[in-house]
Amino acid sequence: MKKNYLYNLILSVSNLLFPILSFPYASRILGPIGIGKVQLSVTLAQYFGLIAALGIPIYGIQEIAKHRHNKEQLSKVFSELFGIFFLSSIAVAILYFVIINLFPFFHQNYAMYIYAGVIVLFAFTTLDWVYAGLEQYRIITIRSISIKAIALLLLYLLVHDSGDAIYFLIITLFSMMGNNLISLYFIRKQATIQFQQLAFKKHLKPLFYIFATTMAASIYTYLDILLLGFLSTETAVGYYTAALKLTKIAIPFITAAGFVLIPKFAIQSNNHEEQSIQALLNKSWHYIVFFSVPISVGFFSLAKEFILVFSGDEFTQAIPTMQLLSMLPFLIGLGYFFAFQVLVPMGRSKEMFYAVLVGMCVSLILNFILIPLYQANGTAITIVFTELVVTTLYFYFVSKHFSYRYDWILVLKSSLSCVFFIPIAIMIRQLNFNNVIVLLVAIGASALSYFCIQYFIFKDKYFKQILKDIQRKLFNSTHE
Repeated sequence: MKKNYLYNLILSVSNLLFPILSFPYASRILGPIGIGKVQLSVTLAQYFGLIAALGIPIYGIQEIAKHRHNKEQLSKVFSELFGIFFLSSIAVAILYFVIINLFPFFHQNYAMYIYAGVIVLFAFTTLDWVYAGLEQYRIITIRSISIKAIALLLLYLLVHDSGDAIYFLIITLFSMMGNNLISLYFIRKQATIQFQQLAFKKHLKPLFYIFATTMAASIYTYLDILLLGFLSTETAVGYYTAALKLTKIAIPFITAAGFVLIPKFAIQSNNHEEQSIQALLNKSWHYIVFFSVPISVGFFSLAKEFILVFSGDEFTQAIPTMQLLSMLPFLIGLGYFFAFQVLVPMGRSKEMFYAVLVGMCVSLILNFILIPLYQANGTAITIVFTELVVTTLYFYFVSKHFSYRYDWILVLKSSLSCVFFIPIAIMIRQLNFNNVIVLLVAIGASALSYFCIQYFIFKDKYFKQILKDIQRKLFNSTHE
């Protein structure tokens, strides 16, 4: 499990580094309008790709994990889910191309929407759920990093002026789909496609709840950008994208441990190992709270520097938007914990669906009210409030059905440990360094103050254990 976490952490760091290395370059070349055009087309295609997935990337992890020690049953389950995924991808792709041809709104940047359709047409090639269920995170990590490195090189080689938005789109599509196509080629080593004695029907009911939940959640994870584009301007989409990408950049890191634990939760839940589940929940809870709180506070206190360094002077209007969105790492981290580490593995997908259904209604109402008034900031307010409502409902359902314990005091301790973040940012700005220096020094000083308070004042056991593990490894490597 530690190795899997390490590989998933490396993958999360690469997912963090890729936007850091690519988005600042692209945003300065393309500007808010170019970024807005690309993001609108990609987001629309991702939304239809989400429909085509039918919840299989989540449900599939659990099913593959249950049968990973039986090659015949594994191949059977894979064939059933892959067959459903393939047919849905073709059907939804047809719907996607009909819609972009039918509505004039898409005709202005028609070529972009056509290219982005690759995401929908080949949605079935998303096979990370198989490798995750088998806990083969090394394969996922190596392929993903390789594709991202190639995409980054292509970006620097091909995108040179504001007219190269179409190249940026194609490179973005390559970074998203390249790993999928490689995985499709090598999947035969893990499972073989079967065409006989397949039982598709048994998967439909559990898939329905996960799919319905995913679709309801997508209203405030994908449609926020689409609604902003429809009700406002592409420039507003560019500002919102810059702020959202930065605030969400750390979320894969925050959820890295939880993603690795999903197969474990599914197996232990199936075996009714309550004590083992509580132990895993404690570790995951500590990890998420320990890191998500300072990340959220850090994004709020240094929003100005983050935007100017990573997006450029043209995106100054995105600074208040990023401050509004800064709570997302914490809220999404807790929501992910309650939903995918408790409700889904424990067979409570129905309750998860109810929570996101309420979130969908809240999101739609607030977006239609706030976007015409505040544009990108209106969308930011909506998504934060919606995540708060949904996470609260997740916790309500978890508390209703399970008696697991959570260390809420840790949230208070982590918040108090961030007390110097804003003063540090203000003091360093007074020294008149450039934005890059201010950002680096402020992040380092804030992190140091946070860890010192956790270690010396609150005496956090989790942090102390990390230091002990590092010391032990350094000691062993020295003696070797």
